[in-house]
Amino acid sequence: MNDIPGLPARRAALKMGDAVLRRGETLDQGAGAAMQHLRAPADRALARAIAAEVLRWLPDLDALIDSATRQILPEDAKPRAVLRLMLAQWLRLETPPHAVIATALPLLTGGPRRLAHGVFSALVKRKAALPAVPTLPAGVLGRWGERAVAIAAGLALPPPLDLTLRDPAATAQWAEKLGGLSLMPGHVRLPRGTAVEDLPGFAEGAWWVQDLAASLPARLLGAGEGRRVLDLCAAPGGKTLQLAASGWAVTALDLSAKRLARLQENCARTGLPADVVAADALEWEAEAPFDAILLDAPCTATGTCRRHPDVLHRIGPRQIAEMADLQATLLARAAAWLKPGGQLVYAVCSLEPEEGEAQAARVPLRPVPILAEDLPAGVVPNAAGQLRTDPAMLAASGGMDGFFVGRWIKD
Repeated sequence: MNDIPGLPARRAALKMGDAVLRRGETLDQGAGAAMQHLRAPADRALARAIAAEVLRWLPDLDALIDSATRQILPEDAKPRAVLRLMLAQWLRLETPPHAVIATALPLLTGGPRRLAHGVFSALVKRKAALPAVPTLPAGVLGRWGERAVAIAAGLALPPPLDLTLRDPAATAQWAEKLGGLSLMPGHVRLPRGTAVEDLPGFAEGAWWVQDLAASLPARLLGAGEGRRVLDLCAAPGGKTLQLAASGWAVTALDLSAKRLARLQENCARTGLPADVVAADALEWEAEAPFDAILLDAPCTATGTCRRHPDVLHRIGPRQIAEMADLQATLLARAAAWLKPGGQLVYAVCSLEPEEGEAQAARVPLRPVPILAEDLPAGVVPNAAGQLRTDPAMLAASGGMDGFFVGRWIKD
């Protein structure tokens, strides 16, 4: 059965969806086990693309399936899961229906196979289509309220590739050399699907991959001029590299030794220095206070739903509350490690107010408003001088992740 070309990739996509929807794993976690037997990069990319599109459009795919069945299939029925794969390939990846049938139906046997074939064929015959904008799951709609419609519009397509440059003064040259678009100094945006390692400047460390929104918190600390900064919860290291490139003496702390190894690889590739510390931020103590601290806190990461649509289905009130408790503790510890006159920047890649605005209200320091000139054109701070981005912003040029960012100074 595995001799059918393309079937192993579909089987892996099916397993990834099951890992997210049934076990609550991240897409990355599910991919690790599901793709262990896929060797070809193209097969791995296809499996992930299918799984991601299923998760991105899940309510709409289910609505199509339900419209073509006499009895509603159970949520966890395998024919429903396979039909989701089939429709995602046909409607999102533009796979011809005959190829969809040939590579998906072998995942089923007997009656379920005939059912899936019949439902899919009926939908193809009537030229079924998805809406222009994905429908968000009910729980997400309830949490995001009036912002939900705009955010959903930013999820229709996977994101482009954003690069942060080691030397912002060379922005125009790198944008031309890479054939990309720059939305602010030190940034270049390329089309999705670009092979990163093959691009000019990768080997010599002229840039690193980092979503535009994720690059904004470190920018708010300005030039380091040799002063000491703590990058708290630093891995995988994009902000560490930014801070080092801006002249800060960086201490990069993270609990995950594995993720810190990736940070050290990027430091070696770019030639940017950092003092790397593997430790638990809830137990570690600073030997001396810092001139600045950047806390990109652990969070639910719902703001990354463009590239990680699994967060739409596995994050709920329990996870949000757990992360909010952790963030409050980390903020209190970070504030105690600052010198008088030192600045704190707090950021989360979450769209949940409990992890952003509610946390900012508890910070025992004086706010330093974020200014429009600190940000890309078209992105503005809120009335409180804080930054709230979402996937609908800068949509014409490819959008951005959802972040909350605040800035304070210790008197």
